[in-house]
This record gives sequence, C-alpha cells and structure tokens, in this order.
Amino acid sequence: MMKMLGSVTLREVGPRDGFQSLKRFVPTDQKLRIIEAVARAGVAEIETTSFVSPKALPQMADAGELMGKVPHQGVVHAAMVPNVTGARHALSAGVDRLVVVISASEAHNRANVRRSIRRSVDGLDTIFGHATPARIPVTGALAVAFGCPFQGDVPETSVYRLAGEYVSRGADSVILADTTGMASPLRVEKMVRQFKDRFPDTRLILHFHNNRGVAMANLLAALAAGADTFDTAVGGIGGCPYVPRAAGNLATEDVVFMLEDMGIHTGIDLALMIEAAQKLEKILGYTLPGQVMKSGPRNPKHCHRSC
Repeated sequence: MMKMLGSVTLREVGPRDGFQSLKRFVPTDQKLRIIEAVARAGVAEIETTSFVSPKALPQMADAGELMGKVPHQGVVHAAMVPNVTGARHALSAGVDRLVVVISASEAHNRANVRRSIRRSVDGLDTIFGHATPARIPVTGALAVAFGCPFQGDVPETSVYRLAGEYVSRGADSVILADTTGMASPLRVEKMVRQFKDRFPDTRLILHFHNNRGVAMANLLAALAAGADTFDTAVGGIGGCPYVPRAAGNLATEDVVFMLEDMGIHTGIDLALMIEAAQKLEKILGYTLPGQVMKSGPRNPKHCHRSC
C-alpha cells in the first residue's frame, strides 16, 4: 500500500521550528547557510521563519531580513504567523505562503499565542482578507492535535471543527501537529482517515515530534492511511518553546533514507541532506538527534564525505 503512493512531499521546518527552540539566537547568515543547503538537496518547501513578537521569540527577530535573502527560485518559503500583525509583516516581507497556527486545546493556545481559541479564530477573517487578494496561499496549522501537555486528550471533534474554520475561509492545506509527541500509530491512522473523509479536497500535512520515541512509527501509520505530506527538520532539531521538555522533529535525512529505501520518492538527495545536517551540527556546536547523519546511507559511496 505504501509503495503504491509512489512519492511523498517533505516540508523542511528546521529553520522555523528548529531555530525557534534554541536558547541562543542563530545569526541570520548562519540560518541562510542551512536554508541554502537544504534547498540544494532538493527540498521544495521550507517553513523558513515565524513572524512573531521579538519579545516572545527573540530567535525569530530577523524574520524580515532573512526572508529578503533566501533563494526563491524553485523553493516555496512559508512563514508561520500567530495573528493578523504577524501576517501583515510576513506578506510585506514577500513570503510565498502563510502558515497560521491555532492550538486544538485552550490551555496550549493561551500558552503559545497568549489568547483564547475563540479570539484566534475571530482573527482568521482579517488574515485571509489580506492573503487572498495578494494571492498568497494559507495553510492552517493545528498544534497539539493529538494531545496537550496541559489538558491531556484533545477531542477529535475540536480538531475537525478548527480545521473546518480554516477550510471554510480558503485554506488549501491543514497541518495536524503532534506538538508534544503524544500520538501513537492507531490514533494517527484513525485521525488521517477521518480527516480525509471530512476534507477530501484539502492537503493534509502531518507534523510529528519525537518526545516519546514513536514519531517514525506514526509516520508509517499515516502513510498506510493515505497521507503523503510530512513536516521534517534537518538534523532532527525542534520543539515548542511552551512545552515542558520538548523534543525535536523527525530528522529529514532519516525520513528520506527510510522512504527512498522503501521505493517512495521524495525528490531529496540524501547525501546532500546529510551534508546539511552535518553543517548545522557544526554551527550549533553539539550533537544533533538525527541518526542517518551519523551512520550514512546504505551505500557509503553515495555519501560525499565521511559519515
């Protein structure tokens, strides 16, 4: 069933989800080096930055400057925004896509964007009112869609209701984010199948964190249920700043290795992706959680440098 998919799309979220999780600010030129490296590897869509208050996330304070320097040819650069102000700044900076985030639990939404879910939803009309005339597509992201660290279980009805708020306003895609790594394969398979039944014309994106060590199993379950688009991060970096002891995303190079070996095309050069992860590790100065960047591809001749 998985091989019949033929291909999947991997959205690189390391420059946004990864860098925002770090305690220190990564200089703009170093961020740009990583973005250029993953683009060379064949990544077609990158979540490049967040347009948020520098007081809330100083790691993203250079969002406008960074967006003005990234290579746009052949790459879609998306930016995450929590509200109308962020959307306006992102559109002015020349983003190719907006990613609007609302949490599926009230407690996490208040921790993450400092407002109620109702207030976040009320702001969607204005955000879409700016994006639609500018012909900038919008992705709706649902944080903690599989469980909340403050609330516990999140009702599936809440997830689908909020997804409907996005879709009814014109979002062409929705991200279901396992922000805290609370998903498990059967939960994922059920959610994917139900989402596709309810929103058959909407691109579904899965975003798995590895807090509990089952993110790759969750990806396989999503594949089995028909999902074909996933968020991954170079080197496995990432983690929500408002989640206790947050863990990173699935490493892009790890997912590329597994899928390509299964006969599922990603369009990403594994050797170049490994190089990007190794470059990031040098910039950050500590060992990253990605595994393939340490062990190398199946055929060592395909690795451009020692792995």
